[in-house]
Amino acid sequence: MLGVARRMLRRSDLAEDALQESLVLIWRNAHQFDESRGNAKGWIFTILRNRCLSMLRREDREIPVAPEMIEDTPDHLVLDTAFHRLAERSDLRRCLETLDAGTRQAILSSYVLGHSHGEIAGRMQAPLGSVKSWVRRGLLKLRECLS
Repeated sequence: MLGVARRMLRRSDLAEDALQESLVLIWRNAHQFDESRGNAKGWIFTILRNRCLSMLRREDREIPVAPEMIEDTPDHLVLDTAFHRLAERSDLRRCLETLDAGTRQAILSSYVLGHSHGEIAGRMQAPLGSVKSWVRRGLLKLRECLS
């Protein structure tokens, strides 16, 4: 499978990612396999092929930028800008305003900047468990507020 992914993607790092994602999809969707529609090997390689094609499409949309061209804007400014760009009367903004500052920052870091819980914990200098709790509780509050 790794060989097929390498031939399709022409990059070892992407091939390994595609294989990992494919194996997870196979594991999660094993109950969907139907013997009457074909053999397991074909089903598995179809999942791998589709994952590779998705990665190629995604890579086409990404525009490489030289490191010196990237602005070194502090995260808190990016998060503040994203928050303030929400319309004044937006339900999401109203609900985000009800959260305490740390919870709001953790959620925005996750969704706006794409940071993992570990990255957020490191940047906020807070314990990982606390960050996970803030995000989970904050999302539950947002869900309740928006419904």
